[in-house]
Amino acid sequence: MVGRPEDRQYYIDFSPVRDSNIIHQLERTITLSEDEPNCQLFTGHIGSGKSTELLRLKTDLEQKDFYVVYFESNKALDIGDVDISDILLAIALHVTKSLEEAQLHPYLGGFADLFAELAKKIPSLDLGFEAELSVIIGKITAKTKDSPELRKSLRQYLEPRTNNLLDAMNRELLEPTQKRLKQQGKKGLVVIIDNLDRIDNRPTASGRSQTEYLFIDRGDQLQQLKCHLVYTVPLSLIFSNNFGQLTNRFGIQPLLLPMVPVKSRKGDENKEGIALLQQMVLARAFPGLNSLQRIEQATEVFDSLETLKRLCCISGGHVRNLLVLLYSCLQQIDPPISRNCLEAVIKRYRGDLELSVSDEQWQLLRHISQEKMISEEPEYQALLRSLFVFEYRDKRDDRWFDINPALVESEGFKDE
Repeated sequence: MVGRPEDRQYYIDFSPVRDSNIIHQLERTITLSEDEPNCQLFTGHIGSGKSTELLRLKTDLEQKDFYVVYFESNKALDIGDVDISDILLAIALHVTKSLEEAQLHPYLGGFADLFAELAKKIPSLDLGFEAELSVIIGKITAKTKDSPELRKSLRQYLEPRTNNLLDAMNRELLEPTQKRLKQQGKKGLVVIIDNLDRIDNRPTASGRSQTEYLFIDRGDQLQQLKCHLVYTVPLSLIFSNNFGQLTNRFGIQPLLLPMVPVKSRKGDENKEGIALLQQMVLARAFPGLNSLQRIEQATEVFDSLETLKRLCCISGGHVRNLLVLLYSCLQQIDPPISRNCLEAVIKRYRGDLELSVSDEQWQLLRHISQEKMISEEPEYQALLRSLFVFEYRDKRDDRWFDINPALVESEGFKDE
């Protein structure tokens, strides 16, 4: 959403209640250093609205005459098994495809020798003699994504030559592209790599997790590309004892998108946050109306404003959870959605969550509910990954945590 002008009417700006205009910070970092490529990291809960915000960033940068390439890495990579060469090839593929579509055809140049040798080493890739760079890279990424054996062979060839690949990408693709874009009045190239936060956190052969290996051990190589870069990174890296290493590696602190608050740290209702979530729901039904008109029409979608408010509050400000609950209601009845229907959907959602919570985790959840904080221990990281715990920011930009509201209402949480 918000990638196209017609979609802007559905967009709700939550930055006033999130108390952090993350997209403005990302954009400002790029615009202030347009001649010096920079690399930024962006994170948050899966489903918190990062993709929507990144598409807004793309639109805003394009309006300021940057050339922006955005892609979802999970569509190009096997998220359960990723290495640096996979990410670099995915970037090369999407940049070249975008340039070719814009009639800015990049030349094979230094890639030719690399791929010619690769074709000899791995004949099953069947690269042929394609003229378009995107076709060659597309063949490689498509075939290796679906074949662990081919992926292994490709890595055995490319990993020792990662610096060669980086050099080819910079010298033959990115630097000439930057020059051509400047000649056309553009301010530079920005590449936004979304959904890398979905990378599996499995251990690698070295004992490090896959996320630690990619963003800490190999982070230097991820930022060597000669263009502006925005990578999404797993939330677990932010709340681990590797945070300092991550910051030192990239020379910048990752920016985190918090939840939309539905209550304060003290437990008081956050009326502004709830109101914006209500607008997000109603904008989908009445995109052409203003905020007051939408509220006036709300009873066409819900039997009462209280039912809509209940939906927003039980979501905990997690955008995807809210929409999933809404769509579950619509699968059962036509609007207006009744309170009984919503409560039945919430009951099933709560039951599914409860089945996943262990006795030890209930104890941790009670502690978090009281203290509003977590530690870097793996047990707490698991609660974040499972969406049992959400992060919020207050007016002073202080972070605090609370448990998923659906779990607060469960018997397991109430039992001592």
